[in-house]
Amino acid sequence: MPSAEVLACIRAESDTHENSIKYVCGPGYAIAQFDEHIADSIAERIALTQKMGKYIGSFDPGDTSGFENIIIPEGTFAVRPRRFKGMMQDIDSQHLARKLGKCLSKNNDVSLTDPDIEVRVFMSDRIHVFISDYNIDRSSFEDRKVGERPFFSPISLHPKYARASINLTRVKKGDVILDPFCGTGGIVMEAATMGMKVIASDFDERMIEGCIENMEHYDLKLHDHDVLDIGDIPGRFEDVDAVVTDPPYGRSTHTAGEDVKNIHLRALSSVKGCLKNGGRATIVLPYETDTDVMTKENVFTQKVHGSLSRYYHVFAKH
Repeated sequence: MPSAEVLACIRAESDTHENSIKYVCGPGYAIAQFDEHIADSIAERIALTQKMGKYIGSFDPGDTSGFENIIIPEGTFAVRPRRFKGMMQDIDSQHLARKLGKCLSKNNDVSLTDPDIEVRVFMSDRIHVFISDYNIDRSSFEDRKVGERPFFSPISLHPKYARASINLTRVKKGDVILDPFCGTGGIVMEAATMGMKVIASDFDERMIEGCIENMEHYDLKLHDHDVLDIGDIPGRFEDVDAVVTDPPYGRSTHTAGEDVKNIHLRALSSVKGCLKNGGRATIVLPYETDTDVMTKENVFTQKVHGSLSRYYHVFAKH
């Protein structure tokens, strides 16, 4: 899911045809080629990535001779190695850092405390070297998580996953995005902070009132809202750019007696009815499903606890 989010953000922000984007990924990393002018906007919106920067090269542990050819911009530097989830345990990370540092110090001075350039050595399936230009600030997600909202329900996506779900639809700033099961507003809050025009609806009036309260608390604006059953959504909202939603499925969920799977089936048809052609939807369910009303482009599994997993479905309307 993190690597898919990277590619979706590049596609959303890039002016080039999506098939021209060069992209590879592996354990804990993604490498992509795109115009540098969109790097800031990608860094501002991305949720599941920790660091982002200029790729230098990849090396096998047994042959790091390519280190000799690495050139970085003028300024002081520090080399920071990191091992991804215990990979390459037989390789001494500090030895790698010293070896690369020795090569770089021929043209640049070392500063371990306050370097101008942070060179990262990422140890995964191979040794990947990059200049860390962005430390993605994810602290604001903690400020908007469930327990920090004036109106909350324990059933809500963490803000970083809400944002990642939005990014998977490839929406742009200014696009219209709808959450037809808005609950306390976690998804629409993230979309609003990203500069989207957000629409919230729910069949429970208390949730709409609570969503509005939370949006006002964070000084965010709703483009539109209504109290609606999921079946009435297409007649009220049409040609939205994206739908992102986490429908009800927990034991404590208020469904007015309707079976949750039936709600989900009705939701898939209704989502198609309000999406514009070419639009996408991310729908989170407690099981993987298929539908003939939209094209399933991807699905990602997130283990929550016990027997509960979330399945992030990405559908497209063609």
